[in-house]
Amino acid sequence: EYRQTLCVSFLRKFFVRVSLDLKQRRLDTEPHVQELYSPREASAADTFLSVQRPPTKGYQEWPSQEQQCLQPELSTITNKSRGLVGAPIEHRSARLQSCGEAKFTDDTLPKASDDILHAALVLATVPTGRITKLDAAAALKLPGVTAFYSAQDIKGDNAIGAVIKDEQLFRSEVVTCVGQPLGVIVAESHELAQTAARAVVVEYDISDTDKPVFTIDQAVAAGSYILPRSGDNHSIQCGKDFDQVVKEDPSLAVVEGTIYMGGQEQFYLECNSTVCWPAEDGGLKILSSTQNPTKTQLMVASVLGIPANKVVCTVKRMGGGFGGKETRAAFLAACAAVACSGCKRPIKFTLDRDTDMAITGQRHPFKGIYRAAANPKDSKLVAVDVELYCNAGYSLDLTEAVMDRALLHVENAYKIPNLKVIGYMCKTSTSSNTAFRGFGGPQGMLVAEAYMEHIAAAIGKTTEEVRCANLYKVGDLTHYDQKLEPQINLPKLWDTCKKRSEIESRRIEINAFNSENRYRKRGIAMVPVKFGISFTSKFMNQGGALVHVYTDGTVLVSHGGTEMGQGLFTKVQQCVARAFEIPLACVHVEDTSTDKVPNASPSAASMSTDLYCMAALDACKQILERLEPFRDPKLTFTEIVGKAYFSRVNLSAQGFFIVPHDRCGYDFGKQIQAGETNAVRGQPFNYFTSGVATTEIELDALTGDIHTRRVDIVMDLGSSVNPAIDVGQIEGAFAQGFGLYVLEEMVWGDPEHPWVKPGHLLTKGPGAYKIPSANDTPLDFRVILIDNPNPYAVHSSRAVGEPPLFLASSAFFAIKEAIKDARKEVGLEDHFALDSPLTPERARMACADADATRFAKPNFRALGSF
Repeated sequence: EYRQTLCVSFLRKFFVRVSLDLKQRRLDTEPHVQELYSPREASAADTFLSVQRPPTKGYQEWPSQEQQCLQPELSTITNKSRGLVGAPIEHRSARLQSCGEAKFTDDTLPKASDDILHAALVLATVPTGRITKLDAAAALKLPGVTAFYSAQDIKGDNAIGAVIKDEQLFRSEVVTCVGQPLGVIVAESHELAQTAARAVVVEYDISDTDKPVFTIDQAVAAGSYILPRSGDNHSIQCGKDFDQVVKEDPSLAVVEGTIYMGGQEQFYLECNSTVCWPAEDGGLKILSSTQNPTKTQLMVASVLGIPANKVVCTVKRMGGGFGGKETRAAFLAACAAVACSGCKRPIKFTLDRDTDMAITGQRHPFKGIYRAAANPKDSKLVAVDVELYCNAGYSLDLTEAVMDRALLHVENAYKIPNLKVIGYMCKTSTSSNTAFRGFGGPQGMLVAEAYMEHIAAAIGKTTEEVRCANLYKVGDLTHYDQKLEPQINLPKLWDTCKKRSEIESRRIEINAFNSENRYRKRGIAMVPVKFGISFTSKFMNQGGALVHVYTDGTVLVSHGGTEMGQGLFTKVQQCVARAFEIPLACVHVEDTSTDKVPNASPSAASMSTDLYCMAALDACKQILERLEPFRDPKLTFTEIVGKAYFSRVNLSAQGFFIVPHDRCGYDFGKQIQAGETNAVRGQPFNYFTSGVATTEIELDALTGDIHTRRVDIVMDLGSSVNPAIDVGQIEGAFAQGFGLYVLEEMVWGDPEHPWVKPGHLLTKGPGAYKIPSANDTPLDFRVILIDNPNPYAVHSSRAVGEPPLFLASSAFFAIKEAIKDARKEVGLEDHFALDSPLTPERARMACADADATRFAKPNFRALGSF
């Protein structure tokens, strides 16, 4: 439908463009030439590519460095000055990475590099089927091909999984998804290994297995769920049932609707990569691009049938992770480890982009079915009922935790006295979906904003009016009965963003622009976010560090967090330098390794700075207490350390930090008895990070193409440890969120895309899968951090990694505002549904003008691979 409409739209653009040119040429000789179109239609002549794009400009603002630290446990290592903490110091690897000198896993070779072999996977090519033949004889005859390993060669446990063992490292009998590994082949070069993998003969019997399902709706119809459909363990309710509330007050405005949200590829710049080599004691050394070295260590040990203490996993840095390397990197390392153990030679295993995208999973697609009721007089929401469905893929992986976070964020930043939400996890024959920045939060919050926008339309108010009227206030209880403490002030953030973004005066200008242009429309939207910070599983909220002070006054730090570009190592370096009051250059943070800091939680959930900076500071505190007897204002730190050393004082310490027991952990399985509230399940979050964004876009109503004209973001990050890095995180998160809600669409071979081979991923590279580029950067990008110290995190800061991503949904709703104006041109003023991502295709068809309605109905809703 879009392609047919686009042909007509281009013809219209051509006609207007030529008419304009002809008119200009004839004006001199025929000043009274007749107009062939109205002046309002002149905007059809141009595209965003035919006009000069102005340079992008940015503005960043943050409070002064001298901020208060509210943590009593840091009193011994904090004085009035924050020193290096709070300084906008550049990322410690920035110059190496920008010059191409930074080393990543694929750049690294073990000492015996001449002996190294390369691995490639043999992958399933059908969505479901019983393996009847797996023959590598032809592949092994190729010169330089060394060995092939499959399920029968695994010495330990072939069953693997992130939470439960519901997967196999190598499929032994039945495949349930295209791209599942059947084995690993080893050769003398990367290219040869891939050629050999394609030469392995695999045959299937597809008549002996269940019919595959690929989408949420297919799974629901077939009753295909990861866990039983009963929602008792994945539901939250506060207040009364929706039907009871509506029955008691017939004056309430009631809406109901459905919104779909597609998946998203992590698209880290560095694909998954592992190098492993045998140790002399029968163990294994692994260098991996993983956010979770402990999981990698344990999975490799389990698959090989050896104890974990014989496997050492090291991570230098990653070229991005975004959650995609939290669990899925571990099974890839295990594949390489099987080959390494069998060959007794070093193995390098790096995925190509298309394979990485096809087999490692993406963000979970979601479907939200909602009912909402509000008081039309004061715009206050009274009751909401939501059902959430997600596409888990073929295994559980982290789906349960993703769904739980979606349930905890389904109200976003709004107080709703009566709310019920229940979640269902659908099992399909697509790759097992996994963690991605936001971890279910962006999906749940988009549903919240969908029913907010729907209610606003029903009561005749702007969406901003309804959002503002329902914002949480200090002291309110969430639907899971966590009290909002004084440190979170959403109305203040809202008012600040409203003022700084000048939304009211700009809306007047936008209305004037839209009235003057038929085919160019602008829209503006303002959206808040309230994002909970903690792992929702209590045991994961722990972190360790190891700090050594050397006699020359320098310090070496090891900790359990991994560096993926987010600046964790730089922040740890700042905190340690501040604690010892030494220059930044005197502190070095070593590569993460399981033989230095064991049992580490993954670097995820925006928790790494909170955990590992505090763990490092705990170690620093121990050492400083030992140095106290030797302190003398006349002595340098190096001299103090020297005196302590000659007095046989231990200059090394292991630090450890846990989030307090009463500030993390929510038990969804706990049944709530009569008279109890959701508080008996625990407090899921240590604190919240919040912010507000205003986005203005311009839409070409004939093509669906957009330009982001201006973005204003106001964030509360407490007393930032490093505002320069944090602003970078905010800008990057917005760009990634923009891709999620506006551009990036996963297309699978499913009933909605019959031209794609069943179960295969079409969008497995940048040729078909479009991530934001320079042209999608806001023309005017403003980020403002406010001063609001947080007593529950390191140096009174707040986590920053995930919360800003959802603010990009303001672009989604700004586009919808522009589409509303385009629809008014043809007399369509009723509410209409839009799904995410709001790609140019969906935006164009939603405009529903005469060109579009030749090929689709006005409320045409293009389905996707949900």
